[in-house]
Amino acid sequence: MKMNKPKFWEDSNSLIPFFLFPFAFFFQIIVKIKKIITVKERFNIPIICIGNIYLGGTGKTPLSILIAKELKRIKKKPAIIKKYYSDHADEHLLIKSKLNCLFLNHQRSKAIYDAQEKKFDVAILDDGFQDFSINKNLNLLCFNNEQLIGNGWTLPAGPLRENLSSLKRVNIILINGKKNLEFEKKVFKLSNKIKIFYSKYLPLNLKNFKNKKLLAFAGIGNPKNFFKILSEHKLQVKKKYQFPDHYNFNKSELQSMIDLSKKNNYQIITTEKDYYRIKHYGFKNIKYLKIELKIPEKDKLIKEIQKFL
Repeated sequence: MKMNKPKFWEDSNSLIPFFLFPFAFFFQIIVKIKKIITVKERFNIPIICIGNIYLGGTGKTPLSILIAKELKRIKKKPAIIKKYYSDHADEHLLIKSKLNCLFLNHQRSKAIYDAQEKKFDVAILDDGFQDFSINKNLNLLCFNNEQLIGNGWTLPAGPLRENLSSLKRVNIILINGKKNLEFEKKVFKLSNKIKIFYSKYLPLNLKNFKNKKLLAFAGIGNPKNFFKILSEHKLQVKKKYQFPDHYNFNKSELQSMIDLSKKNNYQIITTEKDYYRIKHYGFKNIKYLKIELKIPEKDKLIKEIQKFL
């Protein structure tokens, strides 16, 4: 069952994590044992891992798409590799709408072998930093400046899959949002070899929503980030609904929002990822905010990635 992230995951003053510490400690012991005993597979093509340690909502998929497009520009043939989850069809459809290079399998290694056989020469793992069975040439971690590491605790006491010491395995960090010197200091204390870059989301179709009353909904890792984009661009959001990541919307839920929007003369707006999850229902009055990932030092980032190829 999907659930919204607990509020105490973002509250550094909450006492709840202290009570959950034994479970978090036990979980990290399992992660460490798994890392030690897992045998790594090596492949004939370089492996770029786009991962995170914060649970969901850090922008791995948009970055995977961007890097794949940039590598194609320099005459590489990249494949995007995803572990198959039936409830992640939104991400699958989103990638397929941008590129024809997605490989899905219940085991990432089998998807990589499939890409190799079809003559792809770079594998981009969209998620997989905690998959210790694959030998990666480059680890790139994504963070959102709004959440970063939350309360700093690991699951279930906090939102982190691994603690910050895991950054020692990382080559590049991409932070979506404003420059954060305090967080950079934490990173460089663990490893001064990590390169840090920043990104931002640029809305492309704002004019479609200007001067309209909006009903906004999102079922992504961090819906608040979507609502913040709308607020920053001074869109008139009258009603907000947030759902868990990869939420499986049923037709009646969507119809209820449509009925409310008609009654109040609202335009419904959602994320592109959510749109692909509900597109099959054919509701024409549900629109999405089209965004583009912008990296000011994109050329420098791609050159850094090329070093590991």
